[in-house]
Amino acid sequence: MAAQGGQDAKFFQRGKIQEFRAELQAAEAKDKKFTKRKTVLKKIVANITMGNDMSPLFTDVVQCLGIPLLEIKKTEQIHLVIPSFLQDCNDRNPLIRALAIRTMSYIPIPVVTEALTEQLRHCLKDRDPYVRKTAAICVAKLYTADPRKAEKGGFVEMLRDLLLDSNATVVSNAVAALSEIGDRQDGVIFKLNLTVANKLLAALGESSEWGQIYILDSLLRYVPERHTDAELMAERIIIHLQHANSAVVLTTIKILLYLMNYMENRKLMDYICKKMGPPLVTLLSSGPEVQYVALRNILLIIQRRPSVLKNDVKVFFCKYNDPIYVKLAKLEIMYRLAREENAREVLAELQEYASEVDIDFVRKAVRSIGRLAIKVQPAADACIQALLDLIETKVTYVVQEAVIVIKDVFRRYPGKYEGIIPTLCENLDALDEPESKAAMIWIVGQFANRIDNADELMDDLTYTFMEEPVEVQLALLTAAVKLFIYKAQSDTSKALVHKVLKWATEEVDNPDLRDRGFMYWRLLAINPTVAGEIVLAEKPAITTDSDRMDRGALDQLLLHTGTLGSIYHKNPETFIRNAAGKALTDSPALNPLSRQVLVPLSRPNIPPAIHVPGPGPPPPREASVSPVPPTAKPAPPAPPQTGDLIGASSSADTLDGEGENEHESGEHGDEDSLASPSGSADPYANLDNAFGSYLADEPKPQADDHLTRLF
Repeated sequence: MAAQGGQDAKFFQRGKIQEFRAELQAAEAKDKKFTKRKTVLKKIVANITMGNDMSPLFTDVVQCLGIPLLEIKKTEQIHLVIPSFLQDCNDRNPLIRALAIRTMSYIPIPVVTEALTEQLRHCLKDRDPYVRKTAAICVAKLYTADPRKAEKGGFVEMLRDLLLDSNATVVSNAVAALSEIGDRQDGVIFKLNLTVANKLLAALGESSEWGQIYILDSLLRYVPERHTDAELMAERIIIHLQHANSAVVLTTIKILLYLMNYMENRKLMDYICKKMGPPLVTLLSSGPEVQYVALRNILLIIQRRPSVLKNDVKVFFCKYNDPIYVKLAKLEIMYRLAREENAREVLAELQEYASEVDIDFVRKAVRSIGRLAIKVQPAADACIQALLDLIETKVTYVVQEAVIVIKDVFRRYPGKYEGIIPTLCENLDALDEPESKAAMIWIVGQFANRIDNADELMDDLTYTFMEEPVEVQLALLTAAVKLFIYKAQSDTSKALVHKVLKWATEEVDNPDLRDRGFMYWRLLAINPTVAGEIVLAEKPAITTDSDRMDRGALDQLLLHTGTLGSIYHKNPETFIRNAAGKALTDSPALNPLSRQVLVPLSRPNIPPAIHVPGPGPPPPREASVSPVPPTAKPAPPAPPQTGDLIGASSSADTLDGEGENEHESGEHGDEDSLASPSGSADPYANLDNAFGSYLADEPKPQADDHLTRLF
């Protein structure tokens, strides 16, 4: 858009930024041929030529790049300004030299990168540190524009040499550039050896706060080979926990947590955990946004190192003016830190929260009371009483959350709190949410032998079977079978289970519900005694282990402390395109437990030409990942000697699973109500052949005659 033959002289008139912006905005509405916007852009270029500062219009001009007009997009005249750039690269003023190569590196056009290559090589060895630190960043830009040119030109080697520079700012910029290159999935792998890592630590004290973050973060690329190496390095960087910048603090904590995987000195590890607590607590005095970032990171840290904040549960008590996202995060941490010594304080605080006005916060508080009862056994009685007091308020959403957690409490402490079942049954009509209704149905079915009017309650609950969500229908199906097993002589229970099974197998389209209905029907038809043994089989004890994250995934996530991954609790490669994953690397110093849960990382094969020879850290070793032995599961109950049902010893959670945690624990039920297979009396002898016609008249879905028969 340069002036040609004086034709564009009219554009060389001084204008105001507000006027140009208004003209660009006005031209967007009625400018189908883009003539008006091209005219305004020419005026802006003319004013820049005359020395006017048009930088406030940068955003407005960038938006014009989408215009499909060659005259606006073309860069064929760029070669005319390259000589000026090259001249500035040799200017006596270091600021001009740095500005010239920085500007060229931001123009990813082959003709510019070709001209930049030789000048960048000289600038990386410039006598002025400002030029060298700018050139280091320019190498990363060159690598983004043309990786092959940057590698063949030896720029990565030169960048590594800058790690030993005498200027701390140059070192931090070189680390930042190498980290950006190394984080690319197709980039050169960036690893540190002990010598270079110690040189970087020496530059920490003279670096800016952001330079410290880059240098500290790069220490994740150093793999200690000896315990003493990790311990000495941790002692050198622990002082940075006192930094005023929250990013420096979180990055320091990340490196300390990483190095602790390679230590064996237990006293030093305890000392480091003790030192990490106060800086994390200090972050909670910042604004709500910083608080939330700190809380999400703390939630990961205390799962791996609970001793860091084990005595600081009070600092996580919610304030009245905390945003809801901060309150919910604090609530989760309070539960994680709760133990017998502080359970009373935590419970009192949770009871206060249960009377708040925010419904989501109240729900979370009520559920946390139930989880506290499961986690801390000495506090279970007080938690149950608190839940009963909340049920007495008759607030619908409070009652529903209480019923949900009480179901798990029953399974955690079988035979201890069943006396509150009548209180729960009184609030049956208040349950209108699927999860709470399914929990109450489970309670009625599981304890049908202790509820006098269980058959009447189940009859009322099944009245709307076809209109209920699948979650509730599954609970009703299993509860009906349990009711029949407990009260096999009752005509009501026989009619009820038959009706529910017919609905589940013939009038429902959900495959899970239909399959479970067929399975229950066949069990009851072949051998009701065996069916009772399976459905009411004793389940493993319910625990809070499922609340904790997998150790291997946790170790991997802690490598992203202070980043977006630690807020989402997801590895960055799962939500950032082309992000490279991180994981612990095996070495002789790695703790045995950490070695067992190593997470292998897949990295694309790098072409041979990408290999960078020369001095620097040795190539990375392949991590030897030991196979993780499968966790031994408790043996299922032995099948009875009578009956011909194959697989009768399978775990009852296959048949009796109305929730995510159903397989963890439970109560066998009243065993006296079930006759022993070897006993003389058969409680199912007088069932009037309730299921005798099953084999002759198999249940089949309506209008599905073309389907293959299931049995």
